[in-house]
Amino acid sequence: AVKGKSMHQFNHKNRLIETYSLILIDLISVTLAYLLALFLRFGNVRSVFYMDVHYSVWGYLMLFCVLYGVMTEWNRGFFTRGYMVELIAICKYDIVMSVAIGCFLFLVKIADDFSRLTFGYFSILNIIITYILHTLFKRYMLLFYKNSKSSDKVMIVTQEECVSQLLQRIQKDKAWNYQITAISVMDANLVGKEIDGIPVVANADTIFDVATQMILDEVFIYLPDASKTAIKEIIMDFEAMGITCHYNVEMEELDLAGKTAGKFAGFAVMTFSLQYLDYRRVFVKRAVDIVGALVGLLITAVLFPFIALAIKLDSRGPVLFGQIRIGKNGRRIHIYKFRSMYVDAEEQKRKLESQNEMNGPIFKIENDPRITRVGKFLRKTSLDELPQFYNVLRGDMSLVGTRPPTEDEFERYNIHYRRRLCITPGLTGMWQVHGRGKVTDFDEVMKYDLEYIDNWSLTLDFKILIQTIFVVLFHKGA
Repeated sequence: AVKGKSMHQFNHKNRLIETYSLILIDLISVTLAYLLALFLRFGNVRSVFYMDVHYSVWGYLMLFCVLYGVMTEWNRGFFTRGYMVELIAICKYDIVMSVAIGCFLFLVKIADDFSRLTFGYFSILNIIITYILHTLFKRYMLLFYKNSKSSDKVMIVTQEECVSQLLQRIQKDKAWNYQITAISVMDANLVGKEIDGIPVVANADTIFDVATQMILDEVFIYLPDASKTAIKEIIMDFEAMGITCHYNVEMEELDLAGKTAGKFAGFAVMTFSLQYLDYRRVFVKRAVDIVGALVGLLITAVLFPFIALAIKLDSRGPVLFGQIRIGKNGRRIHIYKFRSMYVDAEEQKRKLESQNEMNGPIFKIENDPRITRVGKFLRKTSLDELPQFYNVLRGDMSLVGTRPPTEDEFERYNIHYRRRLCITPGLTGMWQVHGRGKVTDFDEVMKYDLEYIDNWSLTLDFKILIQTIFVVLFHKGA
C-alpha cells in the first residue's frame, strides 16, 4: 500500500495543471498583444520584425510572464474568483509587468530604441486578451471538461439528513477536475430519486454491487454517525476495487494503509488509496502513447489495403469490427479491430459457452470455430489489433495496460476483479507477454494485472513493449 503521498499528490497535481495551463495561456496572450501593438504602431507586418529590439522586448515579456506565474502563483484560486476579481488580478499583473519591463529596458539602455506608444498599446491589449482567454478557459474547464469523460467521477456516500447541505457546499468549491455523478444514502432507501439533479443509485445493501458496475474514480464519504468499524470496512472494500476514498474527518482518524490528510471540496478529509501514480511520469506515458499511436496508425494505413482485401476475399462482412469495451474505472469505450471472426460470432458465442476453457469472467476457446482463416493469421501476428492505435491516440487506451473487458465480462466482476480497471487499458500488458497462451484461470490474469498496477513505471512499460515485439515476431502466447 502507498503511504503518505496520495492526497498531497492529488492536490499538487491539480494545482500544477492550473498553474502551467494558465502560464501557457498568459504566454499566448502576451504574444498576441505584442504583435497587435507593433502592428497598430507601425501599420504593416514587415515592420513588426524589422528591428532586433522587438525580438528582445518580446523575449523579456515572455520571461517575466513565466517567472511571475511560477514565483507569485497569482492565479491561485483562479476557478473560485469572480469576473471582477479576475479583472483586478489581471490589471495588477499587467501593471507590474509593464513597470518591471519598462525599468529593465531603461537599465539596459534600450528604452530609447523602443516605441513608448507600442508599450502603451501592449499594456491595454494584454489586459483585454488575457481576460478573454482566462474567461474562456474557466468556462471550458467548469462547463465542458468537468462534464467530460476525462474528469474524475465521484460518488458521495452519506446519510439522508446530510445530502442537501453537502451538495450545496460542494457546489461552492467550483472544482474543474471532478464531477459528482452519484449518491449512496446509507441510512434510507432513496434509490431512483434525484437530489439537486444527482441520482441516488444505492443504499447500504447495494452500494458495492452498484459501484462495481458503474463509472467511478473516487468516493467522498461523509458519515458522521457511522462507527469506525463500518467506515473501515467501506474504505477497505473500495480500496480493493482500486477506487480512491476521501473520508471526511471531524476529530477522529482510522488506522489504515495508504492514508494522507488533505482537502476535498473544502472538507478536511483523510484519503485512502492503494494506488499511486506519479503524475509527471503519467504525462510522459501519455506523450509516448501519442507518438506510438501516430507511428502505429502510419503502419496501419500502409497495411490497410492488403488486410482489407484479404478479409473481404475470405468472408462476407465489414473489414473493421467495432465493440463496446470497459475502460478506466468503468468508462465505456468503443474499440476497433480488423475483423477476425464471422459476422455471427456474437450469436455463436452463446452456444459455445459450455466449451469455455477459462475459469472466471472471460471467454476463450483454443480452436475457436468463429475465427476465419484470415482471422487466425491476423490474431497470430496481432495485426487485428492495429486499428486500436486510434483508441490510443484518443486517450481511451494506452500502449501498455490491462486489456479492457467486454460488457458481459464486466457484469460478472466482483470487488476484487474491479481493481484491474483502475488504470487506462492497454494494447498489450504483462499478461500478454507472460502467460496469454497458457493461463486458464482469470485469477492468474488478475495476478499479472495487479503486479503491473502495483509496480508500474516507465521502465516497466518499455520492457513490456520490447517483450511484445518478440512475442509477436516469434508467436509466443499469441
